[in-house]
Amino acid sequence: MMYAIISSNTDMKGEIMNRRSFLKKLIGSALTLLGISGGTYYYARNIEPGLLTIKKESISSPRIPSSFDNMKIVQFSDTHIGFHYTLDQFQELTKKINQLKPDIIVFTGDLVDAPNHYKWDNRIIHLLKSLQAPYGKFWVFGNHDHGGYGTEIVQSVMSEANFTLLKNSHEVIEIEHERIIIAGIDDAILGQPDLQKAIQHTNSELLTILLAHEPDFADQTINFPVDVQLSGHSHGGQVRLPFIGHLYTPTYAEKYVDGKYTFDTSDLHLYVSRGIGTTRLPYRFLCVPEISLYTLKSKEM
Repeated sequence: MMYAIISSNTDMKGEIMNRRSFLKKLIGSALTLLGISGGTYYYARNIEPGLLTIKKESISSPRIPSSFDNMKIVQFSDTHIGFHYTLDQFQELTKKINQLKPDIIVFTGDLVDAPNHYKWDNRIIHLLKSLQAPYGKFWVFGNHDHGGYGTEIVQSVMSEANFTLLKNSHEVIEIEHERIIIAGIDDAILGQPDLQKAIQHTNSELLTILLAHEPDFADQTINFPVDVQLSGHSHGGQVRLPFIGHLYTPTYAEKYVDGKYTFDTSDLHLYVSRGIGTTRLPYRFLCVPEISLYTLKSKEM
């Protein structure tokens, strides 16, 4: 079973706004025009985008083997290097990730903002390679990775940096003869995601963690034996206003925008990262960039 979104060069703008979301954006935009000036503008443009928070989450399940208890997984996403996010900033990010001493590192897409215009050099490979995780470094494509004819370039860079691409595929992590599964799908907007293929020939009794750039893909994931979906893409909205929330999120990040989500019809847990960088507009307001630290907790049935 394959799920894909076919887009006729929409430049990732094809959101469908209902009346409520339209009014929300209209009111929010008016308040933004009236309120973001002076010090507030300076903060949103120059201060908050450079901040960083570490969001800590515990993932508990009887399907987590005892040998994986307290395993640490670090997720980073949506760096958008080149769009007001520099390699110097990325270097500081890699240092902070390594300070967390992760067992596994996952990257959920959008490495640089415009792959076909970015001035690639070996420094970005060196920084990515400097990230250390004894049980592996894994990644999936985002829409910006595929956009601008960047697919092969980004794939080559990540491969040289010792990241394993999960493109409708999976890897088995084994410790003391016990296992979990890390799976990933192709980008849902500009790729060809196929979750059935990604987890084929796996044991459905094992804990399965899915990397999927777009969070709204979770509406498909709930039909499969997946325990956890890690996503980015939304940037948390980038700009959030009191009493209103986010003003805009891109296609396939309209339902699930930030934080943790659970589902009535599934045991799936979805975690959506605000990501690191910015795109379209170089602002963040009440939406500080983040990396996520997940600690696995084994519990008896």
